[in-house]
Amino acid sequence: MFAIYYKNIYMLKYYNYDIVFQEIPDEVTLAVNFSLCPNRCEGCHSPWLWQDRGEEFDEQSLTNLINTYEGDFTCLAFMGGDNDTKAVNRLAKFIKENFKDIKTAWYSGKDELSDNIELENFDYIKIGSYKKEFGGLKEKTTNQILWKINSDLSKENITYRFQKR
Repeated sequence: MFAIYYKNIYMLKYYNYDIVFQEIPDEVTLAVNFSLCPNRCEGCHSPWLWQDRGEEFDEQSLTNLINTYEGDFTCLAFMGGDNDTKAVNRLAKFIKENFKDIKTAWYSGKDELSDNIELENFDYIKIGSYKKEFGGLKEKTTNQILWKINSDLSKENITYRFQKR
């Protein structure tokens, strides 16, 4: 029983993916949605991602996905993965080392950045649980933040780029 529990909690499983245009400003993004989300935000737009669904996501499946859509996107976004932040970090590093022209992004539903995340492996990181009373990234009242990670590893808040002026 412990082995099954361990496997389900400490493994990235991707449910689906799509090429999107709104998740990261100025990027064509291959967004990969991960299941087993531990956050369970009230009002979540994807509650099916709380469940144990999909296939294991590792370096081989990542490489296959990148090769399938080569040239069609500029950024790969890990949409979730809070159940295994070490794997998110490892896979972002893998992209940086093997696919130099692809930017990396991570959408975390946590309110604090995980200690397992090394900023040099990311170009963008979104943190913040969804709280209905504050709204999502498009609302000026949001508690969520999208950081652009600069070359000196400083974090630049670019959340305003989602909001209407």
